[in-house]
Amino acid sequence: MLEDVLKIIFAILAGGLIGIERENVHRPAGFRTHILVCVGSTLVMMTSQYIFNVYYKGHANIDVARLGAQVISGIGFLGAGTIIKDGATVKGLTTAATLWAVACIGLAIGIGYYKGAILVTAAVYLTLIFLKKFEVRFVSKGILRVLVVEGQNLKNSIQKIDSILSAHSITIKDLKFIHENTEKIHYKISVLPDTNINQLITDLYLVEGVMRIFFE
Repeated sequence: MLEDVLKIIFAILAGGLIGIERENVHRPAGFRTHILVCVGSTLVMMTSQYIFNVYYKGHANIDVARLGAQVISGIGFLGAGTIIKDGATVKGLTTAATLWAVACIGLAIGIGYYKGAILVTAAVYLTLIFLKKFEVRFVSKGILRVLVVEGQNLKNSIQKIDSILSAHSITIKDLKFIHENTEKIHYKISVLPDTNINQLITDLYLVEGVMRIFFE
């Protein structure tokens, strides 16, 4: 009984540690969700082991990993719920991956493989905390989005707009100028994940002639 209690406590700590990081960056699956996933998957492996010890040990062959395998495949449904498509941007992939990892950690705890659970918990947490800046600086190539700027006499302001985009480390891939009742410039840009979009829009609104800004 004591070992079972310790397993559940360990699952709460492991899931909670990773969940706190996701909560701090305002992701859809946070502290409680990660704890529930880890505790639930821990119980699945404890149940598999219990069934084997009580009903099958010495009487029949049973695959104790069978229920755990269903968790690994089934967690994808929960992970899919955290993935959001916002225009050309897809958000939530990292959170979906952490849910899957937390489920695997729970399975390891449930079967008693504590060394693996501790190592992976530490690895996941350190990856989330310390490798984000590295990814932004050295790995990420940016997300392609279409920025639309509407206003009057924008031809005279293109150079100013370009300089603001450059100041925010945004690369212009293409642009299209449309002159109807209101002038529009469609910028196809590469946006880094750490770009302050709100500040960018604020700076663009200061340009003379700009009336409306939005992402397609």
